[in-house]
Amino acid sequence: MSAADPVRRAVGLGLGLAGALGFLAPLLTRLVIGQAFFFTGRGKIQNFANTVSFFTDLGIPMPELNAAIVSHLEYYGGMALIAGLLTRIVAAGLLSTKVVALMTADKETFLAALKGTGEATLTDVTPLVYLMFLLWLVLFGPGALSIDALLKRWLTKSGAAHAPAVPPA
Repeated sequence: MSAADPVRRAVGLGLGLAGALGFLAPLLTRLVIGQAFFFTGRGKIQNFANTVSFFTDLGIPMPELNAAIVSHLEYYGGMALIAGLLTRIVAAGLLSTKVVALMTADKETFLAALKGTGEATLTDVTPLVYLMFLLWLVLFGPGALSIDALLKRWLTKSGAAHAPAVPPA
């Protein structure tokens, strides 16, 4: 037994544990971000006139239409993220709202944090933090504990059963 064997075993156990718990990262991200969007969307819907007024003050074109789109995307999109349904599509849509937020409502704070000239750091700019989590969901997906994963397994299984037989080459 070499001196490196205990280290190899420990690394193997650590990697095995990380692999077994890998489902937690996308699940917890979806739950937390989904809940945040659900509540902000619900607030925008319940106070729709204020939302339209805020969008108008920001100079967002067609403020009433955009307020309706964003509030409903956040509300229903938050629920979809929690369930893990259409995760990549919903996350991409919500990501686009964070880009707009960084270009309008949070522009000064974001630019100051980016330059290091303000009191806030990049992690203090909430839309940027949300954008990063949403980008992660777009790129890596909803994880194993999601309706998306369930649908993928079901479609793969039913698609394989009905696929025409292809003779081996």
